[in-house]
Amino acid sequence: MCTSIVVNKKKAIIGWNLDILDFAWRVRPASDGVFIEIDDPKEGWLPLFGANSRGDFVGMPTCWPFDERSNPAGDGENIIMLNIDLLIQRKTLQEIRAIADKRPVFSVPGVTFMSALSDADGNVLHIVPGQGCLYYKKPEYKILTNFSPFKQDSEKHPWMGWDRYQKAEEMLQNALDAFDVEDCFAILRAVSQEVCPTVVSMVYDVQKRTVYWCENRCWDAIKTTKLKTADNPV
Repeated sequence: MCTSIVVNKKKAIIGWNLDILDFAWRVRPASDGVFIEIDDPKEGWLPLFGANSRGDFVGMPTCWPFDERSNPAGDGENIIMLNIDLLIQRKTLQEIRAIADKRPVFSVPGVTFMSALSDADGNVLHIVPGQGCLYYKKPEYKILTNFSPFKQDSEKHPWMGWDRYQKAEEMLQNALDAFDVEDCFAILRAVSQEVCPTVVSMVYDVQKRTVYWCENRCWDAIKTTKLKTADNPV
């Protein structure tokens, strides 16, 4: 259960709620990005979500209900590796888009992970393994929760997040042009979860290359990291 928000008003603001159970996680701030990492039994700490100094953001919601078309089958691209490649700046968003347009993208057996990706220009790429990808050139806003944008609410699941999507959309429809970090946190708070708990809420001010986050819904304990760029050597 997760919520991804990309907003392009006077500037690009990205929001992300990570809602998970039974996984060890940590937030690792660095000069080149702020990474939410998951402890994989085989690979160790993997940077699966977060922001980088180039202006990219990576979210990876789980799609409910599971779709068998996302299972590995033959030659293709692993969505987790594509996400990591963008986050650690091995590939650009447009390179990821070109790959997803030409080659099949798969997830891990039994779980349909999706990509909620954006770049410094506010462009958005949503990838659903086995179903396709959707590219939006600097949209006013885009939301991705835990249902397939190709299916919408045609298939039901308790964790699909249709209610979270509708709440976020209602708030964004009424958002002012001055939409900023505090406004994004207000939406993340409104759609945060307790059953499958929201463990990290992160907002990225792309223009300022500054990442804000709190852990375990402690909304009064926001941490901040300014990322290293050519104009800001930190």
